[in-house]
Amino acid sequence: MSKVFEILKRLDDAKVHYFIGRYRPDTIDITATVVGERVEISVFDDNHVEISRFLGNEDVLDEDVLHEILKGDQ
Repeated sequence: MSKVFEILKRLDDAKVHYFIGRYRPDTIDITATVVGERVEISVFDDNHVEISRFLGNEDVLDEDVLHEILKGDQ
């Protein structure tokens, strides 16, 4: 079984919600979401895997936060 399918099976078995994307020619990217955490998994064409974890809290914020986040993009 390919590395991508191994990872997808593990996520499915754990009932973890995920998205699959392709943003580079040499990777398939999986973004998984669990409570308080987002995990980005990149599987490269040579089957090596890189993982980034983003830990946070689940505070509910108001619309002003969106303005604060986006003002850095200007």
